[in-house]
Amino acid sequence: MQSRDYEDVPLLRTITDIFGASIWFNAIVVLTHAASAPPDGSNGNPLGYEMFVTQRSHVVRQAIRQAAGDVRLMNPVSLVENHSACRMNRAGQRVLPNGQVWKPQLLLLSFASKILAEANMLLKLEDNPPGKPFGSRARVPALPFLVSSLLHSRPQLKLPEEQFGDDDTMDEDLVEASDSDDESDYDELPAFKHLMKSQLGKLSRAQKKAYFEELDYREKLFYKMQLKDEKKRRKLMKRMAEAAKDVPNDYNNEKLEDESSGPASVPAPMPDLALPTSFDSDNPSHRYRFLDSSSQWLVRPVMETQGWDHDVGYDGVNVERLLVVKDKIPISVSSQLTKDKKERSLQMELASSIKHAEGKATSLGLDMQSVGKDIMAYTLHGGTRCNNFRQNNTAAGLSVTLLGDSISAGLKIEDKLVINKRFRLLMSGGAMTGRGDVAYGGCLEATLRNKDYPIGQSLSTFSLSVIDWHGDLAIGCNVQSQLPLGRGINMIGHANLNNNGSGQIGIRLNSSEQLRIALLVLVPMLRNVKRMLFGSSQSM
Repeated sequence: MQSRDYEDVPLLRTITDIFGASIWFNAIVVLTHAASAPPDGSNGNPLGYEMFVTQRSHVVRQAIRQAAGDVRLMNPVSLVENHSACRMNRAGQRVLPNGQVWKPQLLLLSFASKILAEANMLLKLEDNPPGKPFGSRARVPALPFLVSSLLHSRPQLKLPEEQFGDDDTMDEDLVEASDSDDESDYDELPAFKHLMKSQLGKLSRAQKKAYFEELDYREKLFYKMQLKDEKKRRKLMKRMAEAAKDVPNDYNNEKLEDESSGPASVPAPMPDLALPTSFDSDNPSHRYRFLDSSSQWLVRPVMETQGWDHDVGYDGVNVERLLVVKDKIPISVSSQLTKDKKERSLQMELASSIKHAEGKATSLGLDMQSVGKDIMAYTLHGGTRCNNFRQNNTAAGLSVTLLGDSISAGLKIEDKLVINKRFRLLMSGGAMTGRGDVAYGGCLEATLRNKDYPIGQSLSTFSLSVIDWHGDLAIGCNVQSQLPLGRGINMIGHANLNNNGSGQIGIRLNSSEQLRIALLVLVPMLRNVKRMLFGSSQSM
């Protein structure tokens, strides 16, 4: 029976939990009523028999993969029909509409599965220990995935006062944009009158061009002036934070006592998040409320819009805090606990950094994440970063991952080269080993941006990644570009390709003025309507 809302997935998950995921490696999917007439397709014509069998097989296989959590599963499919009205051949065997005699086919699949299971036991390919033939498969971390996570560049954790620091600790985009060579002062420009839409319609094309050029120039100068003010404000905040350290401790203690003797701040309830439309009561008897208080612990609920029910709407909680030890070592704590009626998951991150000298720092972190029901994955990572030259930054790091009884360790080296304000180059390489297996990986990323970025929106990124595992090379290339097309129109294009010949190309246009761009969405819609009206079911 055909189902459109994946009603079989909970049942398949129950089978997986009780018998283990290994049961699906010995399972055959049987489609009954195989001699029934196929239903009508989306174009009103009856589906072909082979097309109908393919669609039903794909839906069932996809549900099994989702329940077992293994995309490698490809269960064989057998067709069965026991109705007395089914056509028979001269030997008295029931024959399906495709001419297949289904009983020998089902027996052949059963014998083949049995032989493969016995060969699997002889070759000791099963991951389950003796005495637990139906236990869950051991989840060994894939080394290519761990290598990709190892090569990911992690930002350095900073102290609160360093958030308002000098050029070395400030946001690089803000610094470079504010240190422009343009000496024009926005306040010294003559008065400028903004025209209404009706007034713009009376101008000629040359006058419109001159008007918009002048408007863009003034907006650019105004944005630069704002960035310079922000830079000055951050430097002032840093000086104030350094001056506060020189104040005697007795004054600080008296100030804290005076504040503690005063009335405590009253936590204020935050507004509830909007829940999707459902049949639940408008005033539920129980709902998690979160408060906005002066506590340094930031506690927020996590809402799941696709949960089992909407009675509460929240199935998790998120906790964050930034600690400072001895006024020198920042420690960041971030965790999220999610639990519904079926499963629970925990994600927790601990990060810290120690600054040795100017341009030299060491980072250390611990990541914890639940995998499955009773398995936790622990990743301990650390690294040291230093500035070799003015525009060169080198880092080296280690990573150790513990998942069940499997331990994987890796080493990486990263170098960031800033050639000028427009071009940056990031190179990283590393290796991951575990259970006698080794995987290698490397990444190259080049970024080219506008001279006045982020005022100018032009930005292009090219990245190339290579992973070597068991002698098999996985090469991936990714290109992304952001380019303004006139006033109020931005084009964002991305393309990726790997050595297997598969890839993706996407183009997106954003506009706040040219609403005609929205009409481009009609192209794929009209093409699909044309296929439905004039094309066949195979072409769809």
